[in-house]
Amino acid sequence: MLRQVSHSDPLAVEAVDLVKDFAETRAVDGVSLAVPTGSIYGLLGPNGAGKTTTLRMLLGIIDPSSGTRLVLGRDRPLEAAQEIGYLPEERGLYPAMHAREAIAFLAALRGLPLAEARRRADALLQEHNLGDWAKKPIRTLSKGMAQTVQLLGTIIHKPRLLVLDEPFSGLDAINQARLEELIRREARAGVTIIFSTHVIAHAERLCERIAIIAKGKVAFDGGVDEARGRLRPIVRLRTRAADGSWRSAIPASARREGDEYVFELPKGGPEPLLKTLIDGGAGIETLAIERPGLHDAFVAIAGDAAAAEMGKETPE
Repeated sequence: MLRQVSHSDPLAVEAVDLVKDFAETRAVDGVSLAVPTGSIYGLLGPNGAGKTTTLRMLLGIIDPSSGTRLVLGRDRPLEAAQEIGYLPEERGLYPAMHAREAIAFLAALRGLPLAEARRRADALLQEHNLGDWAKKPIRTLSKGMAQTVQLLGTIIHKPRLLVLDEPFSGLDAINQARLEELIRREARAGVTIIFSTHVIAHAERLCERIAIIAKGKVAFDGGVDEARGRLRPIVRLRTRAADGSWRSAIPASARREGDEYVFELPKGGPEPLLKTLIDGGAGIETLAIERPGLHDAFVAIAGDAAAAEMGKETPE
């Protein structure tokens, strides 16, 4: 059962067993989420995993077939619309409209008087060193610039909750970095941010908590460190000796990458491993212990097929 949420509540969004059916297709199958207030929360999964449908149910754009959700204290999310900023996956700005007017227009849709909306649009453009864009028509802007304009229109009414659906899609490295900094800036101001992505690197850099969605189900919901912690650290070892008693320290599952052995750190930790290598005359040239990345954790949690889909697009 969902609880009523106050402004000081630790959860900004809570969903329990959300299901969404389209005709004979189940797009979302029992998704439960808990998004802490003030956090950056990532929904990870390949295209078609159910991320967008989940976000639309949380926002009240579509109703679930079953299940419940509570958003900023309301069980009818549309009642909280004035406190939410939403950047949909399908971008949409009027091509002939100037950047300043486009931002002000989006603000007016959220209830701001037009004069105040224009004042805030000017301030935002200046604040983000984009004042030169103010009177440029949207059709003359690059994709990254136009997406930044739409994002400024998403935050202009100072929402408590910001929901971004695949915000990095198609952006070059410069605009990706600009967007990441804007997300961090909003989070520092206390805004709760949920964004979906199928590029794991963004979530690894930004998120405090993540949900991994595969085939409409939540395979994991927790901290990024918790996800990584499901895997043991990886050892990369290069030795001068080709053989000897030290080989007993190398697990049978170890693989060779060039002249390195690569294997999981044994449960005893690095000290027994080092002792066996040194006493056995391995002649250690290099030994590195690496923490598994979020991509490795994703593979372990969601499976190879989902990970292969995630790998089809990488940041530029």
